[in-house]
Amino acid sequence: MTRIFLAVLLIILVSCHSHSKKEAEKKFDISLLKQNEKFRVAGEYDSLINLNKKYYKLADKINYADGKALCYINLAELNISLENFQKSQILFDNAKEILDHSEDNIHKARFYNVYGRFNIELRRVDKAFQYNNEAMSLIQKSGQSELKNDLLFSIYFRQALYFIQKKDYKKALEYFHRAKKMDSTGLTDCAIGDYVYMHKNKDSAYKYVSTAYNKANIRGKEDGIALYANTIMGEYFLTNKQYDKAEETLKKALKINEKTKRIYAYYGKYIYNDLRILYEHTGDKEKAYLYLKAYTEAYYKTNTSLLATINQDMESFITGAQQDADHHKNKIYWIFFLSLAGLSLLGLYAWRIIRALGKRKEVLTIEAENLKIRMNDNKQEEIIELGKKNDPEFLNRFKEAYPEFIDQLLIINPGLESSELIFCAMLKLHFTSKEIANYTLVQHRSVQQKKYRIRKKLNIPGETDIYHFFDTLK
Repeated sequence: MTRIFLAVLLIILVSCHSHSKKEAEKKFDISLLKQNEKFRVAGEYDSLINLNKKYYKLADKINYADGKALCYINLAELNISLENFQKSQILFDNAKEILDHSEDNIHKARFYNVYGRFNIELRRVDKAFQYNNEAMSLIQKSGQSELKNDLLFSIYFRQALYFIQKKDYKKALEYFHRAKKMDSTGLTDCAIGDYVYMHKNKDSAYKYVSTAYNKANIRGKEDGIALYANTIMGEYFLTNKQYDKAEETLKKALKINEKTKRIYAYYGKYIYNDLRILYEHTGDKEKAYLYLKAYTEAYYKTNTSLLATINQDMESFITGAQQDADHHKNKIYWIFFLSLAGLSLLGLYAWRIIRALGKRKEVLTIEAENLKIRMNDNKQEEIIELGKKNDPEFLNRFKEAYPEFIDQLLIINPGLESSELIFCAMLKLHFTSKEIANYTLVQHRSVQQKKYRIRKKLNIPGETDIYHFFDTLK
C-alpha cells in the first residue's frame, strides 16, 4: 500500500511540474519573440540587445535550453542585417547545438527560416531554399501556436524572395500573395511592387508601392517597414522622373535610416546612391558629389565604427552567457548529487521489482514475436500459393491480410473492378509480368497492357516504378 501511495505521489508531482514548466516556456517564447520583432522592426538596437541578454539569463535560471537557442537566433538575425556574417555563424552554431536535442518544431522552424536568410546573403541560393523548405516542413508539423502565423508569414515571404533569385517569377508571386494575406503592415506590398517593377509593369507596381507607402504613413512609425516603403517609393518616383517627389521621399527615408541604421545598416548605401542619381539627373553636380562621397566614405567609416561596437556587444553577450551557463551547471551538479543520494534507496527497491517484471516481459515479447512471424509467414505463403493457382479465393484472403491496401486503391479510383484489384494484389506481392501471365493464362503483352491501364486509373506517373508505388501503399 505504501509503495502505491509513493508512486501516485511521484506521478502527481512530476505531472504538475511538467505542466507548469511548459506553461512558463510558452509564455517565455511569446514574450521574447514578440518583443524582439517589435524592437527589430523599430530599429531599436540597444533595446533588442538588452532584451535578449535578460531572457538568456532567465532561460538559464529556469533551465530552458530552447530559450537560450531563441536568444542566439535573434542575435544572429540582427548580425545578418548588419552584414556581420562571421558573428552570425557563431551564434547560429550555438543555437543549432541546442536545437539538435530539441523536439520543438516551432523553434527549429524559426532557426531554419533565419538560417535560410543568412545563406541567401552569402549568395547560397540552393542552401537558402533547402533551409527555408525545412522550416516550412517543420511549421506544418507543429500544433497551433500564437507564434505560428508570424513565423509562417516570414517563411512565405522569404520563399518568394528565393524564387526571384531562381527566376521563377510565377512561384515568387504565388508566395508573396500567401504572405500578403497575413500582413497588414505593407511590407509585402513593397516587395510585390519591387518585383512587379522588374517586369516593367509600372502601373501595377505603382499600385502596390503606393499602397505600402500609404500604410506606412497611416502607421506613423519611423521603423524598418517605413524605411523600406519610402525607399521603394522614392526609387519609383526617380525612375519616372518625378524628381521633386523622389527627393522628398528619399530624404524622408534617409531620416528614418538615421534612427534605424544600427539594425538596418545596409539601407543607407542604397539611399545615398539613389540621391546621387537624382541630383545627377537634375544637374546639381555639387549635391551629386556630396552623396557619392557619403556613399563611398562617410557611410563606410560609420559602418566600421558601428561594427566594432556591435562585435564588442556580441563578445560580451557570448562570454556572459558562457559564465552563466557554467555557474548554473555547478548548481545543477550539487542538486543532482543530493537528489541522487535521496532517491538511491527507493530506486534500488524499484529496480529489483522492475528487473523481475522486465525479464518476464522480455520472455513473453520474444514468444509473441516468434508466434506472429510464424503466423504471418504461413499466411503470406498461403496467399502466394492461391495467387499462383489463380484461385477465386485469392482476393478474399489477400483482403484479410492487407485490408488497408484495397481501401486505399478504391479511394484513388472507386471504379476498379475485381479483376483489376486481383492484378494490383499480384503486383503488391511482387509477381513479375511473366509470372502473372503464366498464372492467369494470358500473353505477356496483355499483362503489360494491363499495367499501362492500371497506371492511368491510379494516376501513377510514368517515371515511378509501379512496384515501388504499391510498396508505399500499406
